[in-house]
Amino acid sequence: MVKTGRVLSIGLRPSAIDFSKYADLTEEILTARIEAGEATIRAAGIDLVPCQVPADPDEAGARVRAETGPFAVAMIGAGVRMAGEHTLLFERLVNVLIDAHPGLPLCFNTSPESTIDALRRWV
Repeated sequence: MVKTGRVLSIGLRPSAIDFSKYADLTEEILTARIEAGEATIRAAGIDLVPCQVPADPDEAGARVRAETGPFAVAMIGAGVRMAGEHTLLFERLVNVLIDAHPGLPLCFNTSPESTIDALRRWV
């Protein structure tokens, strides 16, 4: 377990999501959930570096590569990992992290609300 340090939280920009697949979710609702989750993380004293990425793997990879460490852990959000249409995006982000930050632990959430739990496993 890592004791301290900045954490990189990578998630898909809400504007990049096709909300027609989610009956009870809109861009506004998701944005509010993300903001609330980030506020909870900061209130817990965790030094959060949010990194919202577009759905394009090349653009997303460049966005993540632009984040300078060091980081204690990187969290890749469920929106990137759990939707089949984002498999290439997820693959690219993992490989960018491996290249840009060798040895950086990864953690994963299942929702904006569970991000703090994922991070607490490491910081």
